[in-house]
Amino acid sequence: MERVILHCDLNNFYASVEALHQPQYRHVPMAVGGDVEKRHGIILAKNPLAKKAGVQTGEALWQARQKCPDIVILPPRFSLYLRFSKMVKAIYGRYSDRIESFGIDECWVDVTESVRLFGSGAVIADEIREAIKREVGITASIGVSFNKIFAKLGSDYKKPDATTVITRENMEQIIYPLPASDLLYVGRSTARKLEKIGVYTIGDLAKCNLALLKRRLGKWGEYLHYFANGEDHSPVIVSDEEPMIKSIGNSTTAPKDMVSLRDVSIVTTVLCESVASRLRDHQFKATVVTVYIRNKELESFTRQVSLEYPTDISRELITAAMNLFSANVDFRIPLRSIGIKASGLLYHDRPIQLSLFVNQKEREKELAIDHAFDQARRRFGFYCIQRGCAKEDTLLSGFNPKADHVIFPESYFKAGDH
Repeated sequence: MERVILHCDLNNFYASVEALHQPQYRHVPMAVGGDVEKRHGIILAKNPLAKKAGVQTGEALWQARQKCPDIVILPPRFSLYLRFSKMVKAIYGRYSDRIESFGIDECWVDVTESVRLFGSGAVIADEIREAIKREVGITASIGVSFNKIFAKLGSDYKKPDATTVITRENMEQIIYPLPASDLLYVGRSTARKLEKIGVYTIGDLAKCNLALLKRRLGKWGEYLHYFANGEDHSPVIVSDEEPMIKSIGNSTTAPKDMVSLRDVSIVTTVLCESVASRLRDHQFKATVVTVYIRNKELESFTRQVSLEYPTDISRELITAAMNLFSANVDFRIPLRSIGIKASGLLYHDRPIQLSLFVNQKEREKELAIDHAFDQARRRFGFYCIQRGCAKEDTLLSGFNPKADHVIFPESYFKAGDH
């Protein structure tokens, strides 16, 4: 049976939520952005009036003000956006338990087993859009297709508040004329490489000689060729499914570009605390730390290191991760997403060989601090206690990866650098 996959994208999400809570900004150009006092503040979302004036997501606040002098820029409130995101996910959950987050405002939903109950993918998509409007007060665009890549293209194809169905019969008509850069995982750098060999559209990519693509882009060229031809078989992750645990990790797309090791350190601290806490919850210790890095041009790679001792201590994960970032990132291109993964897991009570050159009392002290953090957060909430660096930039540190558990899809990056 052909799969039926939805990709649901909440339109202008942050700005739409702010318009609900602050209706005085509905009829003026408005955007959600970073702190105007900070040099690296960017536009995170904009309303239709700001978009009409040429304001673009990701550009600097000063650039937006040049295009639209009367724009109102509101500070982000991520706890509010998370609450709305969970409300919308509850609507998706009426139709399927196969829901995979792609950031706070996008999800894939596998409704293959639901069409017998609720009707076609298009019918389900329209019902979801109407429920979101009626119950939450914002709009969504939804793509319906037989794989995740084309469903994502469908949600981008017609906005706002629209359903686009992409089938094997109409895929060439709808998808092939689109720019190659519209395909998921084709960033600006990859698009430039494709243009050099005469590949400008997704259709060009689908028809391009596979050997040529592999010569120019390596293994990644093969993946993109498959994607362009609709050969994406990656599953939508089942909500709350607990497979055999081989690794524990979290990743995030930062609300602004990370341009220094200090920026990375703030986000890494939050991620490593989450990973370490989850290791302790499952009574594991890790022997390997991997960092996932994705820059502003959507180029990505991973690096890993073996640890001297198995650990579930936050500070040791932070140190290992930051050593990897320091050795592998020069910030000529700002970073957009990073992730931390702990693997090579051992049960916590497995005997280990101690060393005379390691201060075991200090390690036990760090572990006691972590346990105190765990207990306080269980009783009083995640934000009741934080490390000092989190207060240096609350825009970067203002997320709870353990509770949100939004994992950036990495299934196709295992081939290595590209």
